[in-house]
Amino acid sequence: MTLSKFVDELPVIRTLKPKGMMDGVPYYQIRMQQCRQKLHRDLPRTTVWGFEGNYPGPTIEVNRGEWIKVKWINDLPQRHLLPIDTTVHGAEANKPRVRTVVHLHGGVVRPESDGYPDAWFTRGYRQVGPLFTRKIYDYPNRQRGTTLWYHAHAIGITRLNVYAGLAGGYIIRDPLEEYLNLPKGPYEMLLLIQDRSFNADGSLYYPIGPEPPVPNVCPSVVPDFFGDNILVNGKIWPYLDVEPRKYRFRIINGSNSRFYRMKLSSGQPFYQIGTDGGLLNTPIITKQILLAPAERADVIIDFSKFKGHNIVITNDAPSPYPRGNPVNVDTEGQIMQFRVCLPLSSYDFSIIPCRLNTIIPLKESCARLIRNLTLVRETDKFGRAFLLLDGKRWDDPITIKPRLGSIEVWNLINLANSTHPIHLHLVNFQILGRQPFHVEYYNKTGQILPTGPAILPDLNERGWKDTVRANPGEITRIIMRFVPYAGLYPWHCHILEHEDHEMMRPYEIIN
Repeated sequence: MTLSKFVDELPVIRTLKPKGMMDGVPYYQIRMQQCRQKLHRDLPRTTVWGFEGNYPGPTIEVNRGEWIKVKWINDLPQRHLLPIDTTVHGAEANKPRVRTVVHLHGGVVRPESDGYPDAWFTRGYRQVGPLFTRKIYDYPNRQRGTTLWYHAHAIGITRLNVYAGLAGGYIIRDPLEEYLNLPKGPYEMLLLIQDRSFNADGSLYYPIGPEPPVPNVCPSVVPDFFGDNILVNGKIWPYLDVEPRKYRFRIINGSNSRFYRMKLSSGQPFYQIGTDGGLLNTPIITKQILLAPAERADVIIDFSKFKGHNIVITNDAPSPYPRGNPVNVDTEGQIMQFRVCLPLSSYDFSIIPCRLNTIIPLKESCARLIRNLTLVRETDKFGRAFLLLDGKRWDDPITIKPRLGSIEVWNLINLANSTHPIHLHLVNFQILGRQPFHVEYYNKTGQILPTGPAILPDLNERGWKDTVRANPGEITRIIMRFVPYAGLYPWHCHILEHEDHEMMRPYEIIN
């Protein structure tokens, strides 16, 4: 079924209010619920999972340094919406089908509030995972102002829970931003981009296995999944009526596997002002923005010279990225439409400042340790693609134990054939650069033979990051300081099909 584009208005996601106070700080109760929602004019209502009765979930908005408490409540049915592969670690037949735990992606929180994959719980907390399970999470928000997002994170079924709809936005506001005079109020919006496929009855489609099928395993985990409909804020190919003025958009790639290389059909640039971890030093003027799953971009689009125009955000990123199939320009090649049709309600006093922030570089000379970590593609006992971090599985002994307060450099050596977005919980990092190397020579000798010069990160990557694109045949170098908490945290590929099938490892920060 081919759906009409730009017939539904972009939903404005509501901001959630706290239920009250607890221990002197705002307290939220957020339920994960099954609901039916109209995702497109021409589709019947679709059964999805959401937070507080909505997909995507409501936005949580706080000020920097404002401590909040959140009780995440599993109010989902006992039966899962989607097919569960019980051969995947953590999703075995003896585990409850519907398990949840919520991770605040990019949040600087203690381990017990991080949403550790094994810390899942069921409806009513009747059964819990083995580690760190608690009913109320603490979010101190003692970090830079930025756009985060929260999403389901239970081991073995993250791809299914997020695809069912368990995701939402989280904004930390730095009061100092007021002095920058950026677009705000109705001229600032969150854009959560995801891809989905649908059955004829409007229900979510998710494959039961790869092609050719895996013998004796059905349903089976797939190596990645790309939907042929693009949703923004829970609507398929929506439109937004805008005034001829500047707007600020906080863009989140919430897709399971799909990368987006976005351009504006008008040929005009984006002014990117921020990334995963907050504002950049200066705005970056760019005709395209590439976002891997979980990456964010804070951008300003200036519509002031385009009165009467319809402008489409397009996408031309291959799937899998970067060597996969080209996009179908009639489907996943388009994301949403802006209609510059509203009258100017007032003079636009907002600006795009020359200076946004001060980012102090971490010095490689201060690193206590440099780690070489491989991203490898193997096959599991069923012959399926099996992607691993440093050749190890989730339950293997922990080998990465940074000291609290120390700086380390991680060299991510990608021996696989696609780009992996690598996400570290707790810490933000800076990208030092990327360098191509001879993969076959490394596989034979274990030695790195560069095939070209080291390349600095893109201009719009030179801020604080929590997710980095590690390209095939390249060494991606990142540097970070392990603060402010000790304890156990995950790092993983944020292609959710990879994460669920062992491309995730714990690391432990020790005192």
